[in-house]
Amino acid sequence: MQLERILQKHGFGTRKGCRALVRHERVAVNGEMCDDPFADIDTDGLVLTVDGVDWPYLEQATLMLNKPAGYECSRKPQHHLGVLELIPPQLRERGVQPIGRLDEDTTGLLLITDDGQLNHILSSGKRKVPKVYLATTKHPVDQAQIDQLLAGVLLNDEPEPIAAAAAEIADECLIRLTLTEGKYHQVKRMVAAVGNRVEALHRESIGSLSVPADLKPGQWRWLTAAELEQLVNSA
Repeated sequence: MQLERILQKHGFGTRKGCRALVRHERVAVNGEMCDDPFADIDTDGLVLTVDGVDWPYLEQATLMLNKPAGYECSRKPQHHLGVLELIPPQLRERGVQPIGRLDEDTTGLLLITDDGQLNHILSSGKRKVPKVYLATTKHPVDQAQIDQLLAGVLLNDEPEPIAAAAAEIADECLIRLTLTEGKYHQVKRMVAAVGNRVEALHRESIGSLSVPADLKPGQWRWLTAAELEQLVNSA
């Protein structure tokens, strides 16, 4: 594939702008400077370096973000900054979007991709992909509340009770809750249904993926091929 096309595909601007990047010697191909925007490049294992930053060639871009509070999971946020402001503009140009949504005040693992098929797989309620949350509650948690969450609670606008896939007391005012659906404000509504209230909410994991200890709030990283495979297999 021509170098200018690769750069455009990866969000570095128009064809004309990408040609200028190359001709001004701002682009290296696998560590070697290239000044020919029309050079035919083998994309297998390709790593581009643009202005000193490495960019692996990826047919689809999929990354994980440790979402901080105060950001909306929307490409068109209304009341707060959007989570896409936390990733490089080149990725936004590719048209990536969050897989599912976390509330503005919810923190933790968020997956972002331009892979429509992966988005569908992980968002589909039929797949029952487990998502684990830590909910800090206003009042102490007791076993009766856990038993109710496991048995199922009836939420407004839902025809049948909804049960947690797993629930446990993590601390006096902390519940670890596993859900396989993505209802609106589901954790908060379920906890409210058993007579408590969520004061803070953090998503620990999606399927086989957890927030890495070294990924600080607001930071992101690519998903590896192995992580993607495990994620799809767990769906």
